[in-house]
Amino acid sequence: MAFAQPPQPPQPPALSSAKPVEKVAAKSSVPEAPPGTILQPGENPIDLGTALRLAGVENPELLLARQRISQVTAERQLAVAQLLPNLNLGTNIDMHTGAVQQSTGNILNVNRDALYFGLGANAVGSGTVNIPGLAYNMNVGETWYGFLTARQRVRTADATAAAVQNDVLLRVSLAYTELLRFDGHRAIAAKNRAEAAEVARLTKNYAEAGQGRKADADRASVELRQRDIELIQAEADTLTASAHLCQLLNLDPSTRLKPIDGWVVPAPIVPDPIPLTELLAIAMMQRPELAARRSEVRTALYELSLARVLPFSPNVIAGFSSGDFGGGSNLVSNPPGFVNGSGQLTTGPRFGNFDGRVDIDVVVFWTFRNMGVGNLALIRSADSRVKQIKLREIETLNVVRAEVAEAHARVAARFLQIDSAEKAARAGKDAYDEDLIRIKGGQGLPLELLDSFRLLARARYEYLDTIIDYNRAQVQLWVSLGRPPADALARPVPADLVPPPSGPRVPDSRVLTVIPGIPTTLPVKP
Repeated sequence: MAFAQPPQPPQPPALSSAKPVEKVAAKSSVPEAPPGTILQPGENPIDLGTALRLAGVENPELLLARQRISQVTAERQLAVAQLLPNLNLGTNIDMHTGAVQQSTGNILNVNRDALYFGLGANAVGSGTVNIPGLAYNMNVGETWYGFLTARQRVRTADATAAAVQNDVLLRVSLAYTELLRFDGHRAIAAKNRAEAAEVARLTKNYAEAGQGRKADADRASVELRQRDIELIQAEADTLTASAHLCQLLNLDPSTRLKPIDGWVVPAPIVPDPIPLTELLAIAMMQRPELAARRSEVRTALYELSLARVLPFSPNVIAGFSSGDFGGGSNLVSNPPGFVNGSGQLTTGPRFGNFDGRVDIDVVVFWTFRNMGVGNLALIRSADSRVKQIKLREIETLNVVRAEVAEAHARVAARFLQIDSAEKAARAGKDAYDEDLIRIKGGQGLPLELLDSFRLLARARYEYLDTIIDYNRAQVQLWVSLGRPPADALARPVPADLVPPPSGPRVPDSRVLTVIPGIPTTLPVKP
């Protein structure tokens, strides 16, 4: 078999004076050694489920959101506790020496002492116990609406924590898929490098035998060097993806994670034949961000109601005290009217005459802040906050709908791309194998094999990336819906695929999304 001679000069050497093509293709040459690796020994296998569990336990963002829930829960308990009085236990000693003035203006020189102990404190003179034992000091409206707003803040914190959890789990899932992507890139790069070395060997053998040009051998050598760079870059991308996932899992970034998935396959989470309008409705019901906004709106409405009723809401100050009280002074005799042997009136002890006492005080009053001008300002401020939060709710709703629509479009596009990418990869593999057999059989030049190899290498990356992007879009769509339960995504079984059973009516079944740990069918009532 002879090569076809090109019509224009210069003419290549005739095959009769060259070595047989079969011997040229099979000529032994020392294969080029692969480049050095930047990967250190030691891998830590991990799967997506383990990564998600670690994120739920160790991620600081989730822990911070949970602490926020604990805080607002304690604040709600404090709001409920306002219905209980304060309990004060104590004692006080009152000592006075010197002049006092009576209500009539008379000045007395009095040395007196008093002692009180029991419920309350600061009982002085004839007045009430100034610090009651059981004390209420509250505004009825502020107490009631304070409880309602505290309860809404707990719901807001719960929804916000759920939104943070969704965001963290989404980022962990995407980071894991990126680790899976670059680990696959590294495997493809190693395979491409091995095939590039074979192409370079064949091209070099042809050039040395005079059956090919040295320029072709140099071109194949350049291709091999580029594949070396590609392999090193794939290792660097793998380490980068591993460090990013370690950051989300609160692990040492020097830990090298290795995905244990043996194959990268499309993983549909949301069933395909769900119209976008239905997905939007599911997101509006399930997204925790919208639940948090709705709770914030209710909180603002409670605050507006409080501002409106505050001038008419009474302030209540109530106190109850019970204890022992006693004392004396230099103006009081003990016993009363006692006269000593010299005929002088004697004074009793400075502390004596102890007996129990009970004090009950109730004060109710209404306050118009700053002659009512302050109350009007509070109402206007609360009304403005309600309008602002409602606008934020609409803004969040628009963001949610846009995320669902974008994720739905990406899923549909990636799904269609998978088939084209698979066909391209298969065609590229077939073309490369045919060219390799043809070149080794002495038909054509190795430069033709180089073009097929480049197409195959690119098709491999595109096929892997298409599957990874499809899985990423599926996760993004599921999270954009608020991670709904499986029954919310259930779809009726098409009658043309599963004929309905004959005989008595039985409960229907619905096909569920493929989610680990969840049954594939769910019975529903007829």
